[in-house]
Amino acid sequence: MVESSGASLLVASNRGPVSYAVRDDGGLDARRGGGGLVSGLSAVKGDGGALWVCAALGDGDREAVRRGVGEPGVRMLGIEPDVFHDAYNGVANSVLWFVHHMLYDIPVSPVFDAGFRRRWAAYEAYNRAFADALADGAAPGAAVLVQDYHLCLVPGMLRERRPDLRIGHFTHTPWAPPEYFRLLPDDIAAALLRGLLGADRVGFHTRRWAEAFTACCRDVLGEEYARGERATRVDVHALGADAGFLRERSRRPDVAERMAALRTQVGEADREVVVRVDRTEPSKNIVRGLLAYRRLLERWPEWRGRVVKLAFAYPSRQDLAVYRDYTAEVRRLADEINESYGTDGWQPVVLHVEDDFARSLAAYRLADVALVNPLRDGMNLVAKEIPVVSDDGCALVLSREAGAYADLGEDALVVHPYDVEATAEALHAALSMPRDERARRTKRLAAAATALPPQEWFLAQLNALRG
Repeated sequence: MVESSGASLLVASNRGPVSYAVRDDGGLDARRGGGGLVSGLSAVKGDGGALWVCAALGDGDREAVRRGVGEPGVRMLGIEPDVFHDAYNGVANSVLWFVHHMLYDIPVSPVFDAGFRRRWAAYEAYNRAFADALADGAAPGAAVLVQDYHLCLVPGMLRERRPDLRIGHFTHTPWAPPEYFRLLPDDIAAALLRGLLGADRVGFHTRRWAEAFTACCRDVLGEEYARGERATRVDVHALGADAGFLRERSRRPDVAERMAALRTQVGEADREVVVRVDRTEPSKNIVRGLLAYRRLLERWPEWRGRVVKLAFAYPSRQDLAVYRDYTAEVRRLADEINESYGTDGWQPVVLHVEDDFARSLAAYRLADVALVNPLRDGMNLVAKEIPVVSDDGCALVLSREAGAYADLGEDALVVHPYDVEATAEALHAALSMPRDERARRTKRLAAAATALPPQEWFLAQLNALRG
């Protein structure tokens, strides 16, 4: 797939399109991944050679790197485990994620001490490894698309090594406003911005995040940004749902089996179904969603026995204590609601914490109401996927702080994510919405949700970069 002279198109991301596991007999099993990047890259097959640079994430991946095992068109980097841990968990997920999602408990965190500086050095080394691999693997004048907050320094580092390349960077998270971004030490904030400004184009899911980025550049870099020697264009490409894939995949037998199991858990056929599907990370606001559901049952007792909440909360980043604690609180609150309101024939909350894509699609199809209430989210594809898959139409209760709000807000019931009372009211309104209105809204939501599906999203970035 990649010619010896180098690739004309390169993608860089922390997670690659393949992962490896070591079998009991010592052999390696490869598992292909999914997602928007994988789908998008398929749109440029035969594009003169493409290379995906990614990190080895687990023991199987590192063993594959050690043995020289690999997939055509994929270069997996065997970064030292300690360096990877400090860069990925110590900076990307414990600092940058918390800054851009505005999650810090400010009186006690963050604390930028000597330990943080050691972890920051690892983040620099991690980014440097990607920049070196991209520089080595790129043909003259190649296009390079760098993905997300893990690799903010790569564009600038790569620009120094290969000024001939066309470099793009896309941020999938929100971007913090200047007053929050400046929680970071001054030199770190400036380094992150300078790194991204090494790109020819930087992209975001919404105009709001793009404007926050440029505001940070003006505020932190000042005259340096205003008088920059080279211009970096800021783009907006709002990733949409892959309607064809979702509709086909949701009609497979394994999804039908899970629908039958969920219907059994829901119970009576005429019960309304509220669905949420998230990773258990604090930004997803699962706890307040459960509190709002509890308030619904308390304030409108007529819904008791008539509604079930399917809450799929898949564990995320469980090597970090704050995520483990959050997962435990989700479990505790779901149990409390069931103990307070449940009866022999009705379980108000059905909680699943094991990741199961087929079961998620089954829930999408059953949804009468979808609850997507993140504190802050770069996009949130679940909000876009449920209206595409829903069998009978669903009402969408959507946080105004989700990037998807920019595309879906007109036909959603929009809520302030911290306002539990207002979210309960929105759930009541959604459950009370006439079926024909739900269907009309769902049709419009699905059209907006699929306006820029993954392949077109990927090509929009590539065409802008090459154009």
